[in-house]
Amino acid sequence: MANGHPTRDEDFDLLALGALEGDEKQAIEAHAASCADCARKLAEARGRVAMLSLAAPEAAPSAAVQQRLMAQIRSGSSAAEPAQQPHIARVPASAGAPGAPGTFARWWNAILIPAAAALAALTIFLWRENRALDRQLAALHASMAQQQHELHEANEVAELMTSQSTITVPLAQQSGMPKGSAHVMYNEKMGMMMYDGEITPAPAAKTYQLWLVPVTGNPISCGVFKGEPDHWMMKVPEGMPAKWFAVTLEPAGGMPHPTGPMVLMGSVS
Repeated sequence: MANGHPTRDEDFDLLALGALEGDEKQAIEAHAASCADCARKLAEARGRVAMLSLAAPEAAPSAAVQQRLMAQIRSGSSAAEPAQQPHIARVPASAGAPGAPGTFARWWNAILIPAAAALAALTIFLWRENRALDRQLAALHASMAQQQHELHEANEVAELMTSQSTITVPLAQQSGMPKGSAHVMYNEKMGMMMYDGEITPAPAAKTYQLWLVPVTGNPISCGVFKGEPDHWMMKVPEGMPAKWFAVTLEPAGGMPHPTGPMVLMGSVS
């Protein structure tokens, strides 16, 4: 026990199985009476044991088995007696002789009850181990998915940067606007663009927004950011010729179309 709490979760299962006695049993029960978390764990443990007991089929021997066993005991006892054996007083049936009523049931229970308790304890242990393995497997799957995502992004960056159809568009600071510079790498065929730049942080309640302005059609938002060093890559519609890229100052969260002053701008030559 640490600060009154059981240090091992399996203590709750052992208590529910009746495998704890004396001071240890009393200490956990007394603590659970005043600790909601431990009371919940103890109730869950008792529920698991109850489910196991309901799921286990009864193993009581049939009447025919009991009769054959008792007949073998009596016949063996008679064959071992000498011919002139003096009379020996019988022990009353209530004293626990093999032929006494209930003796067979007590003998059978003495075997089954410890075996059932051991099986229940093993089942609970395996259940806990299975849950731990499930958590580890889920963590491995999440890690693999993250690594695959990062590898995919790295491959896209490499392809964008090495493709002959990728163009680089410098974005120049506009007069009277916050200090900054940036450039955009754009591949019309791949439908990919990558922004890399640095601008003075946007004022409170304001944000910067990057736009792709096509030869025909409305500007397309390519990301919202607060300023300072920024770098990201994103997909845009494939096969869209760009006329220029621009960064505008917009309300926090960005706008569906440009509304604020142009901070950076670069023309696609």
